[in-house]
Amino acid sequence: MPDQPAAVPTKRRRRTRQETEADLLDAALRLLERDGTLAGITLREVAKEAGVNHGQIYQYFGDRQTLLRAAIGRLLDTQTLGAQNHWEKPFSERVRAMLRYALDQPQLLRLEALLALDGDPELTLFPELEHTKAALERDRRDGHLPEDADGLVMHAMTAATYLGYCIFREALARDLGLDPDELDQRASAVYDLMLDGLVDGRRNPGPSAS
Repeated sequence: MPDQPAAVPTKRRRRTRQETEADLLDAALRLLERDGTLAGITLREVAKEAGVNHGQIYQYFGDRQTLLRAAIGRLLDTQTLGAQNHWEKPFSERVRAMLRYALDQPQLLRLEALLALDGDPELTLFPELEHTKAALERDRRDGHLPEDADGLVMHAMTAATYLGYCIFREALARDLGLDPDELDQRASAVYDLMLDGLVDGRRNPGPSAS
């Protein structure tokens, strides 16, 4: 029987830096989803999960906080609000949309909470703040907010409300003995009332107590 020709090994294509970074970020998100954010991850674990030399992850990201911020950026790039005219909507519609968005992005919120607890000085919850400021100014001009409204702090406090709710959602549902989906419906209704009071209540205050 004639000898079979030796198989010629195929040369593995070298990944670009962009592909390697994407693989590392995907690996970090997989580990966080599998083990939970508070289980902690190391750069070496992420490199191993991605099949990347651990020296490269230090070269690309340097430390865990930088890696997690980049993972947040990756989620934001791939998961949008799904509305091209988001910034053109009135204040109440924008923040209602943000509650729905936050409910759909639990991993993103857990990452942000982890970085906040980790004391990351570069964490930002409002990466598009200039758009927000312009939209708030238009809201006042168009009558969607009272002229004397503290728009930036209203934006911050409504964000704190939906972020906190979504982070503690499952624990709240257990404590209240409610199905999480039912709680979402009822919480959204209460959130609407809060927004109505925040926007319309200041514009049309009730009678003063005698």
